[in-house]
Amino acid sequence: MPIYTWKGINAYGEKRKGEVEAPDQVAALNQTKRLRIKDAVIKEKPKDLFENISFFQPKVTGKDLVVFTRQLSTMIDAGLPLVQSLEILSKQQENVTFKKVLYEIKRDVETGTTFADAMRKHHNVFDNLFCNMIEAGETGGILDTILSRLAAFMEKSMALQKKIKGAMTYPTICLAISILILVVILVFVIPVFEEMFATFDSALPIPTQIVVNMSNAFKTNFIWIVMSVFVVFYTIKKIYNSEKGRIKIDYLLLKAPVVGTLIRKVAVAKFTRTLSTMLQSGVPILEALQVVAKTAGNKIIEAAVFRVSDSIAEGRPIAEPLEESGVFPNMVVQMINVGESVGALDTMLAKIADFYDEEVDQAVENLTAMIEPLMMVVLGGMIGGLVIAMYLPIFSMAGAIG
Repeated sequence: MPIYTWKGINAYGEKRKGEVEAPDQVAALNQTKRLRIKDAVIKEKPKDLFENISFFQPKVTGKDLVVFTRQLSTMIDAGLPLVQSLEILSKQQENVTFKKVLYEIKRDVETGTTFADAMRKHHNVFDNLFCNMIEAGETGGILDTILSRLAAFMEKSMALQKKIKGAMTYPTICLAISILILVVILVFVIPVFEEMFATFDSALPIPTQIVVNMSNAFKTNFIWIVMSVFVVFYTIKKIYNSEKGRIKIDYLLLKAPVVGTLIRKVAVAKFTRTLSTMLQSGVPILEALQVVAKTAGNKIIEAAVFRVSDSIAEGRPIAEPLEESGVFPNMVVQMINVGESVGALDTMLAKIADFYDEEVDQAVENLTAMIEPLMMVVLGGMIGGLVIAMYLPIFSMAGAIG
């Protein structure tokens, strides 16, 4: 349905403008009259040339989803019908991609499709976790409560991701600066010293000669070095995207010192938070575990959760297969066992998630505290070594003159 822009004067004599969605210009004019707009000038909004090219369209961010979920929860809690709420939210949505998605969902719901099924048509925006919880909310008649829980869950998940990205920002910047400085020294600084050293009659010290050879090799083979770096990154990405390669890399990451501990704690926090939210929302545990496994982010942990799901389907309690997996810490297993025994598994999972959120905070702080001095030592040693190597011939000459 086309969109029309309008300009006019409201009942208070103030100039106003806006947009309306209507089948034709006459219907758009009637809508402005219902808004009590006088002397309305209506034009059809020009189409975006790139609207059908996904590459040029803005992505739907986690923040967009959280705001939408919060607002929809408030509207439904206030008694507004779902279709009317979706219409309001689609009209006020600034992200054109999300606006289009919400309009299509509203249209599907109007034709009798369930809210969850309408969302499943847009799997690139709403994942299985979101759709399954919405379905549970629709079935149980507690959609507003489910939406509120979803918003809280996504906010905590985004906060967790922000902590991890924040921890990796500093070392990434330091590494990039180190590489840039090294390239500048090898390409521009070393050749100047090399020309100066050419006037010396004596042989260059071994460290200096090594640095000069490195500079010459780098300048001569610069294109090949850059291509090699791209090939290495492409190969690693290709291996990681394959099933067997992803399993091996994820296994090595879990076993890595310091980083492996952090990955495990993040996985436990995500697993317990997601499973707790889904169980509290009324999603059956087997269905919840299937969704949680796919959102684990690590193939080893994903396989462990699938084995847990299979064991529960055979009638075993959840704690036993969790312990056998060897992925989850003993404390987590014991707390889940207690929660399952007293019939408060969702509550116990939420407490474990809160605890491991704090553990992740501490692990991130420790990792940052360790990386900062390590990067300074590496950067200082690298630059200092090059400088010393370049000045060795000058020191040698000064010693000989003395």
